[in-house]
Amino acid sequence: MQFASRTERIAPFYVMEMAKTAQALAREAAHTRQEMIFLNVGEPDFTAPPLVTEAAERAIRDGRTQYTNALGLEALREALSRWYGERFGLDVPARRILITAGASAALHLACLALINAGDEILMSDPGYPCNRHFVAAAEGVPVLIPTSAEERYQLSHAKVGAAWGARTRGVLLASPSNPTGTSIAPEELRAIHEVVRARGGLTLIDEIYLGLSYEEHFGHSALALGDDIISINSFSKYFNMTGWRLGWMVVPDAMVPVVERLAQNLFICASSVAQHAALACFAPESIAEYEKRRSEFKARRDFFIPALTALGLTVPVMPDGAFYAWADCTQAARKLGVQGSWDFVLELMRRTHIAATPGRDFGSFEAGHFIRFSTANSMAQLQEAIARLRRELA
Repeated sequence: MQFASRTERIAPFYVMEMAKTAQALAREAAHTRQEMIFLNVGEPDFTAPPLVTEAAERAIRDGRTQYTNALGLEALREALSRWYGERFGLDVPARRILITAGASAALHLACLALINAGDEILMSDPGYPCNRHFVAAAEGVPVLIPTSAEERYQLSHAKVGAAWGARTRGVLLASPSNPTGTSIAPEELRAIHEVVRARGGLTLIDEIYLGLSYEEHFGHSALALGDDIISINSFSKYFNMTGWRLGWMVVPDAMVPVVERLAQNLFICASSVAQHAALACFAPESIAEYEKRRSEFKARRDFFIPALTALGLTVPVMPDGAFYAWADCTQAARKLGVQGSWDFVLELMRRTHIAATPGRDFGSFEAGHFIRFSTANSMAQLQEAIARLRRELA
């Protein structure tokens, strides 16, 4: 068969490819007492709290399973508007909030609505791989800019200004970021947006981990910078609804009818059951549970990162959000007699039955030296993982 040339621009999602290998090794080792510890996929071990699952059951029982408006349930958009006000002190009107089939659909719609063939979008390296593929799928050109630990692995206004060219359309940021768990400081984010705005560009920002911020200085939505920000968010991470495939985007008023037209044709609407269930996310009982879980994620970070560093798997920047550890494996790889993060991860799985993700997915700058651990797992599993690593690397 002959496939479209655009498919050649989409690299494999190595997180998922490595997950297949981990599952295969887990099946082979099923007869042993050492089970595989999966620290490779960024999926909370928590699932939707009781009020959310009960709301889904009610929706199915009551027959509320048919198409909704392409922009989503009005009640859910209003609930999100109130959440922005209560959580971040922002006035984000419901008319600018669009419900999507996951954050992935939101990014796809945003890129299709804003990017023309050949337009360049500036992004950080390392960064979440699918984001650059959304740009490529819209015939745009993702431009990866190497970032350092000193920059918290985030773009700076100076680098954005220096990289801006005749074909540059804008920036696609992520704060907090996957794989590093680092956020852009509010003052730097403002400076980046000023550079972009002065050049007539667009600022898209992936904020799907915004609810999982742990430091007071960070955890501020970019929407505070103005109505021209395009923010992508999701019910997957903070709200623990990964498989429900529900997200949202906040866009300027002029963009609403454009995205609505695209969504009508490409997706019709997000899952109606998931939308009705998500209304229960904002009940006080649910919010209290989510905040308890956020504290647990922070406790896991506070245990796991120092323990990794003590074993030579150095995490150059303490994550301020999300649930990841971006660790330099150079020293540890030498101890296992391998070179590079890809071989190190494979050797680690064979020897310790711990699954992690090599840096190859997340960019090219220093990717061969880094691996990503996900701390979206129980404290008991993280403690066992450290014990196994200590036995192997001590």
